[in-house]
Amino acid sequence: MSEKSITGWKRALTKILEDLSEEQYQKMLEFLDKIPKSVKRCSLREHMTQSIIEHYGEEGSISEISKIMEEIPRRDHAIQDLLRPFVEKLEEDKKGEKNKRNGACSKPEKKRRRSSAGFQKNNVVNDSDSSDDESQNDDPEHPQSDKKIEIPSWRTSIKNRKNSGDTDEKPIIVKVVQKSGLRTYETKTKERKFFFYMGVADETDCIKVMVYGKEQFKNLEEGRTYLFRKVLMEKEVMKVTKKTIFSKTKETGVSKDLELQAQMLVYNQSPVCSITKIQFFDEITSVSVEGTVTEITSVEQVKLKRKRTKEKRIRFQLKDKTGSIWITLWRKDMEQLKETSVGDFVKVINVKTSRYHETVYLNSTDFTRICKVLVIVL
Repeated sequence: MSEKSITGWKRALTKILEDLSEEQYQKMLEFLDKIPKSVKRCSLREHMTQSIIEHYGEEGSISEISKIMEEIPRRDHAIQDLLRPFVEKLEEDKKGEKNKRNGACSKPEKKRRRSSAGFQKNNVVNDSDSSDDESQNDDPEHPQSDKKIEIPSWRTSIKNRKNSGDTDEKPIIVKVVQKSGLRTYETKTKERKFFFYMGVADETDCIKVMVYGKEQFKNLEEGRTYLFRKVLMEKEVMKVTKKTIFSKTKETGVSKDLELQAQMLVYNQSPVCSITKIQFFDEITSVSVEGTVTEITSVEQVKLKRKRTKEKRIRFQLKDKTGSIWITLWRKDMEQLKETSVGDFVKVINVKTSRYHETVYLNSTDFTRICKVLVIVL
């Protein structure tokens, strides 16, 4: 950056800091990991501008402040109008550098393409080379047909964390799909500590998260999306500790399939059994089963023996190669059958056996989940 640009950025950054409320200012300081806590505590707002630039550099500070304003959030004109000229200039400079690096390689590539087109025109093409690029991209079984999910360079993804053991300081954005209840463990000094699990997902994958601390149970809500910094990775479990910083943010695109997988990370799945085998199990045995839905009843209200009130339920019949069985979904579990129709092949996870005279049927539990299974006919 030129000296003139640096001076302009200092003025803009000073105005941005002045415009933040005290809560927003403190939140911004939490994100500025490179600045020592002692500097954060002692520096006045007018001095913080220089500290930010010293620790992040001119270009780095523009990029970092832009990201933080998105998360606080301060997306209003008062802030964004001050940021925009510097962010746009930074992006232009990066594109210019990239074009310079790639310029030498791009020209020979064009020549090869023209030469290849010339051969095709004269019908001098081997059968093995005649596959059309466009048709390959349209083929759902072709590797190139998978849409590449672009993750911004300033953050990482669950897939990166799991595949490469990504332990850098980049933040990660995830949706909390499922939470377990509070659990306890004892330290070496016999002190009782609290923790809980979460199943989270982003655009790329899902992962199990272990959260330490009873106080975080209310702060992390199901269905909300959060930006996390300073998380730990242990095998394929992400850990949220006292050092972890997190804040609510806007939702990213998470598929229903990944949400379902994230739910299953929190609850252990009972083994999948054949319907015939289930007939010989003891009552209240937890099982999973899969098969084709052959019948769905309407919602009905029934009076339970031990309760005075009536409860809603819906029943459906499932059939596999060995037999058929009725499954009852109670109360909120009925919602899971909304997108299921007769003829669908589904997996029903974590249901319990029940017996009425000689007939065995299955009841839903708090951990029951229903998911459609794609059947490929060869």
